[in-house]
Amino acid sequence: MTEDQAIPLPNYPGIQAKNVFLVQTTTEADAAYAAMCNADILGFDTESKPVFFKGQQSDGPHLIQLATDTGAYLFPVLKATNTDAVRALLESRQILKVGFGLSDDLKRLHSKLNIAPQNVLDLARVMRESKQRDMGAKAAVAKFFGMNLQKSKKTSTSNWAAAQLNERQIMYAANDAQVALLVYREWLLNKHR
Repeated sequence: MTEDQAIPLPNYPGIQAKNVFLVQTTTEADAAYAAMCNADILGFDTESKPVFFKGQQSDGPHLIQLATDTGAYLFPVLKATNTDAVRALLESRQILKVGFGLSDDLKRLHSKLNIAPQNVLDLARVMRESKQRDMGAKAAVAKFFGMNLQKSKKTSTSNWAAAQLNERQIMYAANDAQVALLVYREWLLNKHR
């Protein structure tokens, strides 16, 4: 085998569907808040419906994802009933929120929902291997877990503003948030070895 023929990495298994919660009611938002309010760290991401024309502005975020070590909570922004729980978690100074490439997410959260997240760490920047290149989730999973994080372009550019998200979107969004948390924990362990 030549150097050009690298051994393919095993696929990252991802979070199990039974540990993903789509938060659509006030009761579900209260339960999600209760599950996350005492966490030390949460994985964090948002998804927005893509824009396809130059100069067109995104009206996202359309989905906010938060994850613990064992579960992922997806908050569709269409359901305004659940934003109080999200606001409390994102604006908490006690809980560290970690994710990849968060600058647009933070701007959109502030402009659309007037949420000003506190205690946020952008892993793309702190794990940067050179001044020119931020590290993305896919590269981080390969580096820290020796696995391939499957990131479907078709799913990432799908309609996140849809009234009903499909299973692929739900799992993609859940993994995006949770993998950030798991990578962060592994990165910390490696730093202290």
